[in-house]
Amino acid sequence: MEIIGRYDEQQTLQQYVYSDRPEFVAVYGRRRVGKTFLIREYFKKDFSFYISGLANATKKEQLENFNTTLTQYGRRPYTLAKNWTEAFRQLIHLLTHSKKKGKKIIFIDELPWFDTPRSGFITGLEYFWNTWASSRPDILLIVCGSATSWIINKLLKNRGGLHNRVTRRMSIEPFNLAECEKFFHHKKIFLDRKSIVGSYMIFGGIPFYLNMFEKGLSLAQNVDKLCFAPNGALKDEFSILYSSLFKHSENHKLLIKALAKKRMGLTREEIIKETKLQGGGLSSLLEELEQCSFIRSYNAYEKKKKERLYQLIDFYSLFYLNFMINNRRSGEHFWANLIENAKHRAWSGYAFEQVCMQHIAQIRRKLGISGVITYSAAWRSKKSEPAAQIDLLIDRNDGIINLCEMKYAESEFIIDKKQDENLRNKKSAFINEAKIRKTVHTTMVTTYGVKRNEYWNNVQSEVTMNDLFVK
Repeated sequence: MEIIGRYDEQQTLQQYVYSDRPEFVAVYGRRRVGKTFLIREYFKKDFSFYISGLANATKKEQLENFNTTLTQYGRRPYTLAKNWTEAFRQLIHLLTHSKKKGKKIIFIDELPWFDTPRSGFITGLEYFWNTWASSRPDILLIVCGSATSWIINKLLKNRGGLHNRVTRRMSIEPFNLAECEKFFHHKKIFLDRKSIVGSYMIFGGIPFYLNMFEKGLSLAQNVDKLCFAPNGALKDEFSILYSSLFKHSENHKLLIKALAKKRMGLTREEIIKETKLQGGGLSSLLEELEQCSFIRSYNAYEKKKKERLYQLIDFYSLFYLNFMINNRRSGEHFWANLIENAKHRAWSGYAFEQVCMQHIAQIRRKLGISGVITYSAAWRSKKSEPAAQIDLLIDRNDGIINLCEMKYAESEFIIDKKQDENLRNKKSAFINEAKIRKTVHTTMVTTYGVKRNEYWNNVQSEVTMNDLFVK
């Protein structure tokens, strides 16, 4: 199958192949983002050894799987290893007798699943790399896993025999809008750009979800079939997603549900109040969710570290918690017939803001500041009533701050007298409270642009939905 997008990643993989040193590459990213597909399709049948861990399997079952794969690649029977050190010793034998020229590519997928309790898997992996592979410039070891927290803590932050052994790390990110559009076209699914943005607001740029779309169906029909039909493929994805990554996922889901209630995010103290979770356990939960790209942590503009905010950024989780959980009205045509209400408008506005946040590079390009050093942040007033809130501001090194107002609309967005007053109050509150000395520009980021009227001249720049599709 053809790889869609991922141009930088493919070039990077090519560099690893032609490297003149042994390479130990850790590939990680959100579950369903396409890590395995990228590695498998890029190298095709060029592997000297390729194996995937088994979910919820015992040490014995994992070793049997390893033994079967060794036999397939070696075209000779290997005795079943009693432990992982012996298993990796057999892999060394296989690779030593390989007739393949150039880099020998070893791909171990779903690596965390091999690490069953007291299995000694990490010890075996240490043995393989430290005693043999690390001195072989013809070895390219690629390990991959959706449990990003395991990859980071057990490999990248390893303080034992694998300390600083990973030579390269590759984080696979979701598709951007341009890649989603190309992906749909490749599948002969023709959606207008507003529908593609709508799909992003629900599924993010996750190829696994987008690959389930059926051609000939509208976005709403696809959403109904996947999420709201009695046997919808993604009807139970929320539970599956978290339980497959975390052994005790109930607290992870509890934290996600709390964060879904606040657009700008919650402080640690607010999370404790909302969930009753605290201490080191809460710290681990937050770290694991952030490492797996479900949430992000950030400091609001010029705020102290102790006021750090945690925000839900996973599109599917947000959609699920707004419309799918405990929904008794779901059915084959639920989403298609959904009448726009306050809840729907609130979700649309926030989800579109998150789409924009995932495309800040495209916003910067439209503003002509790709080459300018910038800092992106959020800000909330502590003095104005009601509290002024800016979800995205771009602080530029050329003396300007773009105050970005992101609005999802079905047509051109109209700035009326009330909207104009709100924008001016936000700008004024920000300048006065944050003691801003730079020039502040109001920038509108909308689906179809801003209608020209008497208030339009108060906007210094605008970005439209089409600008977000620029590569």
